[in-house]
Amino acid sequence: MTASELEYATPDTQRTPVVKLYLGIGLLVFAGLMLVGALMRAAQGATTISIGPEVFYQLMTLHGAGMVGTAGLAALAVNWYFLSKYVRLNQKIFLGTLVLSLVAVVMIVGSILIGKFAAGWTFLYPLPATSLGLWSKGAALTFVGGLLLLGVAFLLVYLDMGIAIVRRYGSIARALGLPMLFGREPIDPTHPPAVVASAMVLIVNVAGIAAGAIVLIMTILHLIYPPLAPDALLMKNLIYFFGHVFINATIYSAVIAVYEILPLYARRPWTVSRPFLAAWLAVTLMVLAVYPHHLLMDFAMPSWMAIMGQILSYTSGIPVLVVTAFSGLMLVYRSGIRWDAASSLLVLSLFGWAVGIVPAVIDGMINVNLVMHNTLWVPGHFHFYLLLGLLPMVLGFASYLSANGQQGRTGRVGAMVYAVGATLLCLSFLVSGALSVPRRFAVHEESWQWLGDVGALSGGIVLVGTLMIAVPILLKLPRARLASISESG
Repeated sequence: MTASELEYATPDTQRTPVVKLYLGIGLLVFAGLMLVGALMRAAQGATTISIGPEVFYQLMTLHGAGMVGTAGLAALAVNWYFLSKYVRLNQKIFLGTLVLSLVAVVMIVGSILIGKFAAGWTFLYPLPATSLGLWSKGAALTFVGGLLLLGVAFLLVYLDMGIAIVRRYGSIARALGLPMLFGREPIDPTHPPAVVASAMVLIVNVAGIAAGAIVLIMTILHLIYPPLAPDALLMKNLIYFFGHVFINATIYSAVIAVYEILPLYARRPWTVSRPFLAAWLAVTLMVLAVYPHHLLMDFAMPSWMAIMGQILSYTSGIPVLVVTAFSGLMLVYRSGIRWDAASSLLVLSLFGWAVGIVPAVIDGMINVNLVMHNTLWVPGHFHFYLLLGLLPMVLGFASYLSANGQQGRTGRVGAMVYAVGATLLCLSFLVSGALSVPRRFAVHEESWQWLGDVGALSGGIVLVGTLMIAVPILLKLPRARLASISESG
């Protein structure tokens, strides 16, 4: 941090309390939803577990909505904590976002477990209003209203972030580094990567959440007054634009932990360069435009959108991914890094993010998509991103924040157990997809059931690894006092 930036840094004692609350709640919810996921895979296997299709789809909705929402909030905590080193953020707004989010969670969970809503976290139109008697209109309205409230909560904290960034840097463009990229200002290697990533997240996720709000309001109006029937293709475009942007922004928020923490372990700075800034600008534009790759099977879509979706599928992950993964490896190489739970998880996240792009690109090929898109290949690729990319970023940050990664042998072994279990789980999904096992099926054919058993076992291993990492964090987190890596080394 430069001298001019020191005045904007907020003391750790003020920055950490609400962040700890976000992380503590997030870790508990992650563990619970992992158990739900393992139960679903077990129900698809040859075991004696049988939960019935109705309960399966309720759990599928709970698992999907819960994991996406919790990941978003946990990554927001990472983003807020590090951004608050460089700009003045309002902790009351940050706490208010958590309170509103918890109210939204109660609405969503209640609509599923009490109202039996089971239309999936993507709430594809007109499914919420077409339940065949399985859930009521009230349950659908509560679920959709919960998602809308969650979006409002995110927008509040993003508004505070945006105002703070503009006050400190003059504009979002300057925070993103555009004047330096295009030669209007000299390259400042001390410009924080966390600020660049935060500017990108603000741009894309405000647009994504706004689209989500529009489609949620349209869904609510249709539920209240069924003759008001919006165009189905428009609704699907808005839903997938929102969903794709939101989960991508979640990953780009969490990667800030890599930028901020790994340099402390390696004792080398992560400097901003023109390729770094160019990569973040490219991915800002690509994340907004790539979503049609979810709609390649919707033949009513304009051809140019399908072509754009396919081309950008090949390229969208490359800019930041190559810069981040390559720079991260160069940062660690021969640095004498101390390997503990935090550093191990953060490096694992680079692997998961880099390798997870491969099945995503394969599915983005139209000829492959024709066969693979409605198979378990798709859960395979996004579990790879989230389980081996996003979640290790969050767990690594939580480990660092709670005790500078010094959790002893339990945390380090937990990171290895987690990595093995997550890899096996992702492979079980990908192999299932390659064998044409369909997704969103509550019951599988006998010849597919062994893959369900492998998935359930792998999910159990992931849960064990997560608990080995999370329990020491939860025990230390309330009283944790953040010190520098060099102090704790």
